[in-house]
Amino acid sequence: MLRCAWCEDNGIMQRYHDEEWGIPVHDDRKQFEFLMLEVMQCGLNWRMMLQKRAVFNACFDGFDFEKIAAYTDEDVARILQAEGMIKSPRKISAIIHNARLFMTLREEYGSFDEYLWRYAGHKTILYRGHERGRIPAKNHLSDTISKDLKKRGFKYLGSVTVYSHLQACGIINDHHKDCFMYPLILQNYPTVRKISQDEA
Repeated sequence: MLRCAWCEDNGIMQRYHDEEWGIPVHDDRKQFEFLMLEVMQCGLNWRMMLQKRAVFNACFDGFDFEKIAAYTDEDVARILQAEGMIKSPRKISAIIHNARLFMTLREEYGSFDEYLWRYAGHKTILYRGHERGRIPAKNHLSDTISKDLKKRGFKYLGSVTVYSHLQACGIINDHHKDCFMYPLILQNYPTVRKISQDEA
């Protein structure tokens, strides 16, 4: 079975690729988990995030954004003391801050899912060239979403980070054309093909 080259470790990266990466997500709790992982990943590597996922789950109440939004400085201290946790008060505080804004955004749009997927017309985007491995670090879509999130006050969600999230949650299909997941997504989820990275 052929896969995207980046995941072939017969381990945690491969499981993540096969079971999650690029499969459209429409659950707000899962969206928040993915966003939180992206925030924690800044400056580090994705394998570490997957290895520490259970630690994050324990520290952040199963990625429950409603509970996280109510965290206090005592919770920050608790999380920093947890074994295996990334010791970054700024990132932990940013996740709590983002959870509160996540709640506000949900009130405005009904769900974070509706907010995010409307940028893609509620369809997975396949950009020309991506299926052959010509994948950018960011594009016009991630620039647009990042700019709006920053305007709303979200932290650690620059365009590169947002692009990674769009890949993970299935808004952009960046599986290689030879990967078994590429046709699976095309066949099972509404998809729109776009030629230019400048298309939002």
